[in-house]
Amino acid sequence: MPTQPPPLAGTTTGPAALRPLLDTVLAALHDGARRRDGPLPTGGPDTVTTRTHAATHPLIPQQGTGPHQALRTLVTTLTEGAADPADPLCTAHLHTPPLALAAAADLAASALNPSMDSWDQAPAASALEADTTAALAAEVYPHHTDPDALITTGGTEANQLALLLSRERNGPVQTICAANAHHSITRAAWLLGLPAPAVIPAPDGVMDLAALDEALTALHPPLLVTATAGTTDTGRIDPLADIADLCATHGAELHIDAAYGGPLLFSPTHRGKVHGLDRAHSVTLDLHKLGWQPAPAGILAVPHRHHLTPLHHQAPYLNAHDDTEAGLPDLLGRSLRTTRRPDALKIAVTLQALGRTGLADLVDRTLATAHHLADLIAETPGLDLYDRPTISTVLFRPTDADDETVATIRRTLLTQGRAVLGRAHADNRLWLKATLLNPHTTPHHLRTLLDLVRRPTHETPEGNTPR
Repeated sequence: MPTQPPPLAGTTTGPAALRPLLDTVLAALHDGARRRDGPLPTGGPDTVTTRTHAATHPLIPQQGTGPHQALRTLVTTLTEGAADPADPLCTAHLHTPPLALAAAADLAASALNPSMDSWDQAPAASALEADTTAALAAEVYPHHTDPDALITTGGTEANQLALLLSRERNGPVQTICAANAHHSITRAAWLLGLPAPAVIPAPDGVMDLAALDEALTALHPPLLVTATAGTTDTGRIDPLADIADLCATHGAELHIDAAYGGPLLFSPTHRGKVHGLDRAHSVTLDLHKLGWQPAPAGILAVPHRHHLTPLHHQAPYLNAHDDTEAGLPDLLGRSLRTTRRPDALKIAVTLQALGRTGLADLVDRTLATAHHLADLIAETPGLDLYDRPTISTVLFRPTDADDETVATIRRTLLTQGRAVLGRAHADNRLWLKATLLNPHTTPHHLRTLLDLVRRPTHETPEGNTPR
Protein backbone atom coordinates (compact mmCIF):
# COMPACT_ATOMS: atom_id res chain seq x y z
CA MET A 1 0.00 0.00 0.00
CA PRO A 2 1.41 3.43 -0.90
CA THR A 3 1.85 5.87 1.98
CA GLN A 4 -0.44 8.86 2.23
CA PRO A 5 1.09 12.21 1.21
CA PRO A 6 1.75 14.70 4.02
CA PRO A 7 -1.32 16.65 5.20
CA LEU A 8 -2.09 20.09 3.81
CA ALA A 9 -2.55 23.30 5.78
CA GLY A 10 -5.89 24.31 4.29
CA THR A 11 -9.52 23.15 4.28
CA THR A 12 -11.24 21.97 7.44
CA THR A 13 -8.60 19.33 8.11
CA GLY A 14 -5.64 21.70 7.95
CA PRO A 15 -5.93 23.16 11.46
CA ALA A 16 -5.90 19.71 13.04
CA ALA A 17 -2.75 18.85 11.07
CA LEU A 18 -1.10 22.13 12.01
CA ARG A 19 -1.78 22.01 15.75
CA PRO A 20 0.78 19.33 16.76
CA LEU A 21 3.31 20.76 14.31
CA LEU A 22 2.91 24.20 15.87
CA ASP A 23 3.56 22.72 19.29
CA THR A 24 6.85 21.38 17.94
CA VAL A 25 7.72 24.73 16.34
CA LEU A 26 6.93 26.72 19.48
CA ALA A 27 9.00 24.35 21.61
CA ALA A 28 11.90 24.65 19.16
CA LEU A 29 11.68 28.46 19.19
CA HIS A 30 11.86 28.38 22.97
CA ASP A 31 14.70 25.87 23.13
CA GLY A 32 16.74 27.64 20.46
CA ALA A 33 16.40 30.98 22.24
CA ARG A 34 17.53 29.41 25.53
CA ARG A 35 20.57 27.88 23.85
CA ARG A 36 21.50 31.22 22.32
CA ASP A 37 20.84 33.09 25.59
CA GLY A 38 21.37 36.54 24.14
CA PRO A 39 20.77 38.78 21.14
CA LEU A 40 23.19 36.94 18.83
CA PRO A 41 24.94 33.55 18.72
CA THR A 42 28.47 33.52 20.05
CA GLY A 43 31.59 32.82 18.04
CA GLY A 44 31.17 34.83 14.87
CA PRO A 45 30.43 33.67 11.31
CA ASP A 46 32.72 30.62 11.17
CA THR A 47 31.37 29.16 14.41
CA VAL A 48 27.74 29.75 13.46
CA THR A 49 28.21 28.32 9.97
CA THR A 50 29.96 25.20 11.29
CA ARG A 51 27.31 24.64 13.97
CA THR A 52 24.46 25.12 11.51
CA HIS A 53 26.00 22.78 8.94
CA ALA A 54 26.62 20.09 11.53
CA ALA A 55 23.05 20.26 12.84
CA THR A 56 21.37 20.07 9.45
CA HIS A 57 23.65 17.74 7.45
CA PRO A 58 22.59 16.02 5.31
CA LEU A 59 19.96 18.55 4.35
CA ILE A 60 18.41 16.18 1.79
CA PRO A 61 18.68 12.67 3.24
CA GLN A 62 17.78 9.58 1.30
CA GLN A 63 14.94 8.89 3.74
CA GLY A 64 13.22 11.82 5.38
CA THR A 65 13.41 12.31 9.13
CA GLY A 66 9.69 13.06 9.46
CA PRO A 67 7.97 16.39 10.10
CA HIS A 68 8.52 16.73 13.85
CA GLN A 69 12.22 15.86 13.74
CA ALA A 70 12.83 18.14 10.77
CA LEU A 71 10.98 21.03 12.41
CA ARG A 72 12.67 20.47 15.75
CA THR A 73 16.14 20.33 14.21
CA LEU A 74 15.93 23.20 11.77
CA VAL A 75 13.82 25.62 13.82
CA THR A 76 15.97 25.07 16.90
CA THR A 77 19.13 25.54 14.85
CA LEU A 78 17.83 28.66 13.13
CA THR A 79 16.67 30.15 16.44
CA GLU A 80 19.92 29.35 18.23
CA GLY A 81 21.79 31.08 15.41
CA ALA A 82 19.43 34.04 15.02
CA ALA A 83 19.94 37.74 15.56
CA ASP A 84 16.86 38.22 17.72
CA PRO A 85 15.31 41.68 17.29
CA ALA A 86 13.10 40.97 20.31
CA ASP A 87 16.19 41.00 22.54
CA PRO A 88 16.61 44.54 23.91
CA LEU A 89 20.35 44.38 23.21
CA CYS A 90 19.77 43.76 19.48
CA THR A 91 19.70 47.35 18.21
CA ALA A 92 21.84 47.54 15.08
CA HIS A 93 19.34 48.00 12.30
CA LEU A 94 15.82 48.95 11.30
CA HIS A 95 15.02 45.33 12.11
CA THR A 96 11.87 45.33 14.18
CA PRO A 97 10.70 42.74 16.70
CA PRO A 98 7.37 41.64 15.21
CA LEU A 99 4.25 41.65 17.33
CA ALA A 100 3.02 38.19 18.29
CA LEU A 101 -0.42 38.95 16.88
CA ALA A 102 1.09 39.95 13.51
CA ALA A 103 3.15 36.75 13.41
CA ALA A 104 0.02 34.74 14.21
CA ALA A 105 -1.80 36.43 11.34
CA ASP A 106 1.13 35.59 9.08
CA LEU A 107 0.65 31.93 9.94
CA ALA A 108 -2.94 32.12 8.68
CA ALA A 109 -1.72 33.82 5.50
CA SER A 110 0.75 31.00 4.92
CA ALA A 111 -1.83 28.30 5.60
CA LEU A 112 -4.43 29.80 3.26
CA ASN A 113 -1.77 30.80 0.71
CA PRO A 114 -3.76 33.26 -1.41
CA SER A 115 -1.88 34.52 -4.45
CA MET A 116 -2.62 38.18 -4.96
CA ASP A 117 -2.46 38.22 -8.75
CA SER A 118 -6.04 37.22 -9.60
CA TRP A 119 -9.37 37.37 -7.81
CA ASP A 120 -10.07 33.66 -8.20
CA GLN A 121 -6.95 32.92 -6.13
CA ALA A 122 -7.70 35.47 -3.41
CA PRO A 123 -11.35 36.53 -3.19
CA ALA A 124 -11.50 37.81 0.39
CA ALA A 125 -7.77 38.60 0.55
CA SER A 126 -8.05 40.95 -2.42
CA ALA A 127 -10.96 42.78 -0.79
CA LEU A 128 -9.05 43.03 2.51
CA GLU A 129 -5.97 44.34 0.70
CA ALA A 130 -8.05 47.02 -1.05
CA ASP A 131 -9.53 48.14 2.29
CA THR A 132 -6.13 48.11 4.02
CA THR A 133 -4.29 50.06 1.34
CA ALA A 134 -7.10 52.60 1.11
CA ALA A 135 -6.99 53.13 4.88
CA LEU A 136 -3.21 53.56 4.92
CA ALA A 137 -3.30 55.91 1.93
CA ALA A 138 -5.87 58.03 3.75
CA GLU A 139 -3.46 58.32 6.70
CA VAL A 140 -0.80 59.73 4.38
CA TYR A 141 -3.16 61.87 2.29
CA PRO A 142 -6.04 62.85 4.60
CA HIS A 143 -7.18 65.75 2.45
CA HIS A 144 -7.44 63.87 -0.85
CA THR A 145 -10.60 62.18 -2.03
CA ASP A 146 -9.15 59.13 -3.78
CA PRO A 147 -5.68 58.23 -2.46
CA ASP A 148 -4.43 54.69 -2.88
CA ALA A 149 -1.46 52.53 -1.93
CA LEU A 150 0.33 49.39 -2.99
CA ILE A 151 1.85 46.76 -0.74
CA THR A 152 5.51 46.15 -1.51
CA THR A 153 8.38 44.07 -0.21
CA GLY A 154 9.85 47.16 1.44
CA GLY A 155 11.35 50.57 0.88
CA THR A 156 13.59 49.49 -1.98
CA GLU A 157 10.70 48.22 -4.11
CA ALA A 158 8.50 51.16 -3.14
CA ASN A 159 11.18 53.67 -4.12
CA GLN A 160 11.70 51.89 -7.42
CA LEU A 161 7.98 52.06 -8.13
CA ALA A 162 7.93 55.76 -7.27
CA LEU A 163 10.63 56.51 -9.84
CA LEU A 164 8.92 54.26 -12.37
CA LEU A 165 5.58 56.05 -11.98
CA SER A 166 7.24 59.44 -12.31
CA ARG A 167 9.03 58.28 -15.46
CA GLU A 168 5.76 57.03 -16.94
CA ARG A 169 4.06 60.36 -16.21
CA ASN A 170 6.86 62.61 -17.39
CA GLY A 171 9.43 60.74 -19.46
CA PRO A 172 13.08 60.29 -18.44
CA VAL A 173 13.10 62.30 -15.21
CA GLN A 174 16.23 63.65 -13.61
CA THR A 175 16.24 62.65 -9.97
CA ILE A 176 17.62 64.97 -7.32
CA CYS A 177 18.44 63.56 -3.90
CA ALA A 178 20.61 64.54 -0.96
CA ALA A 179 23.68 62.73 0.28
CA ASN A 180 21.53 61.30 3.09
CA ALA A 181 19.22 59.42 0.68
CA HIS A 182 18.80 55.65 0.81
CA HIS A 183 20.99 53.73 -1.63
CA SER A 184 17.88 52.34 -3.36
CA ILE A 185 17.26 55.69 -5.06
CA THR A 186 20.49 55.40 -7.05
CA ARG A 187 19.84 51.74 -7.79
CA ALA A 188 16.29 52.49 -8.96
CA ALA A 189 17.54 55.15 -11.40
CA TRP A 190 20.08 52.66 -12.76
CA LEU A 191 17.51 49.88 -13.03
CA LEU A 192 15.03 52.11 -14.87
CA GLY A 193 17.58 53.54 -17.31
CA LEU A 194 17.25 57.03 -15.85
CA PRO A 195 20.06 59.55 -15.46
CA ALA A 196 22.12 59.07 -12.34
CA PRO A 197 20.66 61.14 -9.49
CA ALA A 198 22.05 64.59 -8.91
CA VAL A 199 23.29 64.40 -5.33
CA ILE A 200 23.24 67.58 -3.26
CA PRO A 201 24.76 68.15 0.19
CA ALA A 202 23.09 67.13 3.42
CA PRO A 203 24.84 69.12 6.16
CA ASP A 204 23.86 67.93 9.64
CA GLY A 205 22.20 64.95 7.96
CA VAL A 206 19.36 66.79 6.21
CA MET A 207 18.88 68.10 2.68
CA ASP A 208 20.41 71.53 2.00
CA LEU A 209 17.57 73.79 0.82
CA ALA A 210 19.83 76.33 -0.86
CA ALA A 211 21.57 73.56 -2.78
CA LEU A 212 18.19 72.13 -3.77
CA ASP A 213 17.02 75.50 -5.07
CA GLU A 214 20.22 75.82 -7.07
CA ALA A 215 19.87 72.33 -8.54
CA LEU A 216 16.22 72.87 -9.46
CA THR A 217 17.21 76.09 -11.22
CA ALA A 218 20.16 74.60 -13.09
CA LEU A 219 18.80 71.24 -14.20
CA HIS A 220 16.40 70.67 -17.05
CA PRO A 221 12.93 69.24 -16.40
CA PRO A 222 11.34 66.83 -15.89
CA LEU A 223 12.69 66.72 -12.35
CA LEU A 224 11.90 64.47 -9.41
CA VAL A 225 13.13 65.37 -5.93
CA THR A 226 13.42 62.50 -3.46
CA ALA A 227 13.40 63.59 0.18
CA THR A 228 13.87 61.40 3.24
CA ALA A 229 11.81 61.17 6.42
CA GLY A 230 14.02 59.04 8.62
CA THR A 231 17.51 58.44 7.31
CA THR A 232 19.16 55.07 7.79
CA ASP A 233 22.25 56.41 9.56
CA THR A 234 20.84 59.02 11.95
CA GLY A 235 17.05 58.97 11.62
CA ARG A 236 17.00 62.60 10.48
CA ILE A 237 14.00 64.04 8.64
CA ASP A 238 14.43 66.46 5.76
CA PRO A 239 12.47 69.76 5.92
CA LEU A 240 9.55 68.29 3.99
CA ALA A 241 7.27 71.33 3.76
CA ASP A 242 10.09 73.61 2.61
CA ILE A 243 11.16 71.04 0.03
CA ALA A 244 7.57 70.77 -1.21
CA ASP A 245 7.46 74.56 -1.57
CA LEU A 246 10.61 74.56 -3.71
CA CYS A 247 9.27 71.72 -5.86
CA ALA A 248 6.04 73.63 -6.44
CA THR A 249 7.95 76.79 -7.37
CA HIS A 250 10.10 74.95 -9.91
CA GLY A 251 7.44 72.57 -11.25
CA ALA A 252 9.23 69.48 -9.99
CA GLU A 253 7.64 66.33 -8.61
CA LEU A 254 8.37 65.13 -5.08
CA HIS A 255 8.76 61.61 -3.68
CA ILE A 256 9.33 61.15 0.05
CA ASP A 257 11.05 58.04 1.34
CA ALA A 258 9.38 57.76 4.75
CA ALA A 259 10.14 54.06 5.17
CA TYR A 260 11.35 54.76 8.71
CA GLY A 261 9.51 57.91 9.74
CA GLY A 262 6.15 57.45 8.04
CA PRO A 263 4.49 55.57 10.94
CA LEU A 264 4.98 58.68 13.10
CA LEU A 265 1.65 59.63 11.54
CA PHE A 266 0.00 57.28 14.05
CA SER A 267 1.21 59.39 17.00
CA PRO A 268 -0.49 62.71 17.79
CA THR A 269 2.64 63.59 19.75
CA HIS A 270 5.11 63.03 16.90
CA ARG A 271 3.21 63.33 13.61
CA GLY A 272 4.27 66.97 13.30
CA LYS A 273 7.78 65.72 12.51
CA VAL A 274 6.53 64.54 9.10
CA HIS A 275 4.47 67.64 8.32
CA GLY A 276 4.36 68.07 4.55
CA LEU A 277 4.25 64.35 3.80
CA ASP A 278 0.87 64.75 2.09
CA ARG A 279 2.33 67.15 -0.48
CA ALA A 280 4.40 64.46 -2.17
CA HIS A 281 3.46 62.74 -5.41
CA SER A 282 4.32 59.44 -3.71
CA VAL A 283 5.37 58.27 -0.25
CA THR A 284 7.19 55.14 0.90
CA LEU A 285 6.41 53.58 4.29
CA ASP A 286 7.71 50.39 5.86
CA LEU A 287 5.56 48.80 8.53
CA HIS A 288 8.29 46.22 9.14
CA LYS A 289 10.28 49.04 10.71
CA LEU A 290 8.35 51.36 13.04
CA GLY A 291 5.23 49.24 12.57
CA TRP A 292 6.27 45.96 14.25
CA GLN A 293 5.28 43.70 11.36
CA PRO A 294 7.08 40.58 10.17
CA ALA A 295 8.82 41.42 6.92
CA PRO A 296 7.74 42.17 4.31
CA ALA A 297 5.29 44.99 4.93
CA GLY A 298 6.20 47.91 2.64
CA ILE A 299 3.80 50.52 1.30
CA LEU A 300 3.84 53.00 -1.59
CA ALA A 301 1.09 55.60 -1.20
CA VAL A 302 -0.10 58.04 -3.89
CA PRO A 303 -2.59 60.94 -3.62
CA HIS A 304 -4.76 59.83 -6.55
CA ARG A 305 -5.44 56.23 -7.52
CA HIS A 306 -5.10 57.07 -11.21
CA HIS A 307 -1.38 57.63 -10.55
CA LEU A 308 -1.13 53.83 -10.45
CA THR A 309 -2.66 53.36 -13.91
CA PRO A 310 0.73 52.92 -15.66
CA LEU A 311 1.19 49.67 -13.74
CA HIS A 312 -1.78 48.08 -15.50
CA HIS A 313 -0.84 44.88 -17.28
CA GLN A 314 -2.93 42.30 -19.05
CA ALA A 315 -2.42 38.53 -19.03
CA PRO A 316 -5.43 36.61 -20.35
CA TYR A 317 -5.18 33.80 -17.83
CA LEU A 318 -5.24 36.26 -14.91
CA ASN A 319 -7.33 39.28 -15.96
CA ALA A 320 -9.13 38.52 -19.22
CA HIS A 321 -11.04 41.52 -20.57
CA ASP A 322 -14.41 39.80 -20.42
CA ASP A 323 -13.80 38.70 -16.81
CA THR A 324 -12.95 42.27 -15.84
CA GLU A 325 -15.99 43.62 -17.69
CA ALA A 326 -18.11 41.03 -15.88
CA GLY A 327 -16.97 42.42 -12.53
CA LEU A 328 -14.00 40.30 -11.45
CA PRO A 329 -11.43 42.65 -9.86
CA ASP A 330 -8.23 43.17 -11.84
CA LEU A 331 -5.31 42.67 -9.44
CA LEU A 332 -2.38 42.47 -11.83
CA GLY A 333 -1.74 46.23 -11.79
CA ARG A 334 -1.30 46.22 -8.01
CA SER A 335 2.34 45.19 -8.29
CA LEU A 336 5.16 44.43 -10.70
CA ARG A 337 5.25 40.99 -9.09
CA THR A 338 2.86 38.25 -10.12
CA THR A 339 2.65 35.83 -7.20
CA ARG A 340 2.33 37.84 -3.97
CA ARG A 341 1.61 36.90 -0.38
CA PRO A 342 -1.43 38.44 1.38
CA ASP A 343 0.72 40.72 3.51
CA ALA A 344 -2.29 42.94 4.12
CA LEU A 345 -3.67 40.41 6.60
CA LYS A 346 -1.05 40.91 9.32
CA ILE A 347 -1.20 44.68 8.81
CA ALA A 348 -4.99 44.74 9.04
CA VAL A 349 -5.01 42.55 12.14
CA THR A 350 -2.54 44.89 13.83
CA LEU A 351 -4.45 48.04 12.87
CA GLN A 352 -7.74 46.61 14.12
CA ALA A 353 -6.38 44.98 17.26
CA LEU A 354 -4.44 48.02 18.51
CA GLY A 355 -6.40 50.91 17.04
CA ARG A 356 -5.02 54.42 16.88
CA THR A 357 -4.32 54.67 20.60
CA GLY A 358 -2.44 51.37 20.72
CA LEU A 359 -0.30 52.26 17.72
CA ALA A 360 0.41 55.71 19.14
CA ASP A 361 1.47 54.14 22.43
CA LEU A 362 3.98 51.88 20.69
CA VAL A 363 5.46 54.80 18.75
CA ASP A 364 5.61 57.07 21.78
CA ARG A 365 7.17 54.41 24.02
CA THR A 366 9.84 53.65 21.47
CA LEU A 367 10.81 57.27 20.91
CA ALA A 368 10.82 57.95 24.65
CA THR A 369 13.23 55.03 25.11
CA ALA A 370 15.58 56.53 22.53
CA HIS A 371 15.59 59.85 24.36
CA HIS A 372 16.29 58.06 27.63
CA LEU A 373 19.28 56.34 26.04
CA ALA A 374 20.53 59.72 24.82
CA ASP A 375 20.20 61.07 28.37
CA LEU A 376 22.18 58.15 29.78
CA ILE A 377 24.96 58.61 27.23
CA ALA A 378 25.17 62.32 27.95
CA GLU A 379 25.45 61.56 31.68
CA THR A 380 28.02 58.76 31.32
CA PRO A 381 31.69 59.75 31.61
CA GLY A 382 33.74 58.37 28.75
CA LEU A 383 30.92 58.35 26.17
CA ASP A 384 30.05 60.97 23.55
CA LEU A 385 26.54 61.51 22.17
CA TYR A 386 26.27 62.55 18.52
CA ASP A 387 22.93 64.35 18.88
CA ARG A 388 19.45 64.04 20.30
CA PRO A 389 17.43 61.43 18.38
CA THR A 390 14.92 62.61 15.78
CA ILE A 391 13.08 59.28 15.76
CA SER A 392 14.68 56.34 17.58
CA THR A 393 18.26 56.19 16.28
CA VAL A 394 21.02 57.15 18.72
CA LEU A 395 24.68 57.54 17.73
CA PHE A 396 27.42 57.45 20.34
CA ARG A 397 31.06 56.49 20.79
CA PRO A 398 33.71 56.24 23.49
CA THR A 399 35.39 59.57 24.11
CA ASP A 400 38.75 59.97 22.35
CA ALA A 401 38.48 56.54 20.67
CA ASP A 402 39.68 56.34 17.08
CA ASP A 403 37.54 54.80 14.35
CA GLU A 404 39.43 51.50 14.44
CA THR A 405 38.68 51.16 18.15
CA VAL A 406 35.00 51.91 17.61
CA ALA A 407 34.79 49.28 14.85
CA THR A 408 36.61 46.74 17.02
CA ILE A 409 34.24 47.30 19.95
CA ARG A 410 31.27 46.60 17.71
CA ARG A 411 32.77 43.43 16.23
CA THR A 412 33.88 42.20 19.65
CA LEU A 413 30.34 42.45 21.00
CA LEU A 414 29.02 40.70 17.89
CA THR A 415 31.48 37.84 18.24
CA GLN A 416 30.68 37.50 21.93
CA GLY A 417 26.97 37.46 21.07
CA ARG A 418 26.34 40.03 23.80
CA ALA A 419 25.06 43.09 21.90
CA VAL A 420 24.21 44.00 18.33
CA LEU A 421 25.06 47.60 17.48
CA GLY A 422 25.21 49.22 14.07
CA ARG A 423 27.75 51.65 12.68
CA ALA A 424 27.38 55.01 10.96
CA HIS A 425 29.68 57.76 9.71
CA ALA A 426 28.87 61.32 10.76
CA ASP A 427 31.07 64.38 11.08
CA ASN A 428 33.91 62.37 9.52
CA ARG A 429 33.95 59.91 12.40
CA LEU A 430 32.65 56.40 12.96
CA TRP A 431 29.87 56.06 15.53
CA LEU A 432 28.11 53.16 17.18
CA LYS A 433 24.44 53.15 16.21
CA ALA A 434 21.55 51.99 18.38
CA THR A 435 18.28 51.84 16.48
CA LEU A 436 15.65 51.32 19.16
CA LEU A 437 12.46 49.62 17.99
CA ASN A 438 11.59 47.39 20.95
CA PRO A 439 8.78 48.87 23.07
CA HIS A 440 9.69 46.47 25.91
CA THR A 441 13.19 47.90 26.36
CA THR A 442 13.78 49.18 29.91
CA PRO A 443 16.31 51.63 31.40
CA HIS A 444 18.10 48.58 32.85
CA HIS A 445 18.63 47.20 29.34
CA LEU A 446 19.99 50.55 28.20
CA ARG A 447 22.46 50.76 31.08
CA THR A 448 23.61 47.22 30.32
CA LEU A 449 24.21 48.17 26.69
CA LEU A 450 26.37 51.11 27.68
CA ASP A 451 28.30 49.00 30.21
CA LEU A 452 29.07 46.48 27.47
CA VAL A 453 30.39 49.22 25.19
CA ARG A 454 32.62 50.58 27.92
CA ARG A 455 33.95 47.09 28.81
CA PRO A 456 33.54 45.01 25.65
CA THR A 457 36.27 42.47 26.42
CA HIS A 458 35.41 41.89 30.06
CA GLU A 459 32.56 40.16 31.82
CA THR A 460 29.64 42.42 32.59
CA PRO A 461 29.23 43.05 36.33
CA GLU A 462 27.10 40.45 38.07
CA GLY A 463 23.40 41.10 37.67
CA ASN A 464 23.75 43.59 34.83
CA THR A 465 22.77 41.38 31.93
CA PRO A 466 19.00 40.86 31.71
CA ARG A 467 17.91 37.52 30.28
